[in-house]
Amino acid sequence: MRSTTTKTLMASAAALALTATAALAQDTIEIIYSDTVSPTDIRSETLQSAFGDCLGEGFDFQAFHGATLFEQGTELTAMQRGNLDMGNLAPFDFQNQVPSTSVLGTPFLFRDYDHMRAVYNSDVIDGMLAEIEEKAEVKVLAFPYIGARHIGYVGEERIMTPADLQGVQLRMPPGEGWQFVGEAMGATPVPVPFTEVYTALQTGAIDGQDNGFPATRSMKFDEVLTHIGTTSHLIASNLFTISLETWNEMTPEQQTTVQGCADQFEAELDAITIEQETTLAADIAANGVDVYMPDNAAFREHVLGIYQESEYSNDWPEGLVDAIGNM
Repeated sequence: MRSTTTKTLMASAAALALTATAALAQDTIEIIYSDTVSPTDIRSETLQSAFGDCLGEGFDFQAFHGATLFEQGTELTAMQRGNLDMGNLAPFDFQNQVPSTSVLGTPFLFRDYDHMRAVYNSDVIDGMLAEIEEKAEVKVLAFPYIGARHIGYVGEERIMTPADLQGVQLRMPPGEGWQFVGEAMGATPVPVPFTEVYTALQTGAIDGQDNGFPATRSMKFDEVLTHIGTTSHLIASNLFTISLETWNEMTPEQQTTVQGCADQFEAELDAITIEQETTLAADIAANGVDVYMPDNAAFREHVLGIYQESEYSNDWPEGLVDAIGNM
């Protein structure tokens, strides 16, 4: 029979163990993430392996895909309200609060992937990133590449110039900035959530959409499309973003871990996307979709002319477009 002293020591040890466990649980950083892409999309799988798994012990990363947690375009507000920790946002998501960011969504701003990556690896937009932190209260960790956006549509003829897009009902993501992209390209933009595009194409509610080859295959748009004109009008990357409230709750060591994993996610998704763009373009063409190159010089001249005359250009930081173009 154990003595009272022994029982007391064992009870004290158990209490200390429970206290330590509770303290450990409190030190765990919970990160809730939301986006609109399918859970089976390569972007979702890469996010989990390259970022979520990379975080390791001390983090509880929970990712919600397919707009099941928050609708497309509402993620930034959710982060600001403390309902969401992270999202993979488009430049247009910041437009109302940080108007200068509209420049990053300008078609034909980047010549190609290498140009885009050179810009984001430089300090040319550091002022804009600081403005995002100050006004939107979120921190941009990385710019993962999701593919060049092209015009995919159902029709009889090839669309070669902006004039050929007149009257074409082109799906663009909801939001003023996205709609203006479609308008500047020469089409009639129609706001349709990403998860509803397949049905809208199938029923004829829209004539076309603009996405890269990886998203086109992931969402099976190529089952419906007849043509894809490789305009590459947007060399698209997301802003991989975390709320400042969540970021500031972390220790410097935890912040270093999160930033390192974000960098890894960017690098791995870039490599996968670049590989997919080549292989999927050929595969989609082999399956009967007419994949061709329009008169992109005509598109570029037309679109940039419209943007330069629009109200959006008034918000662009002075000299930034030229600085980006000269890189």
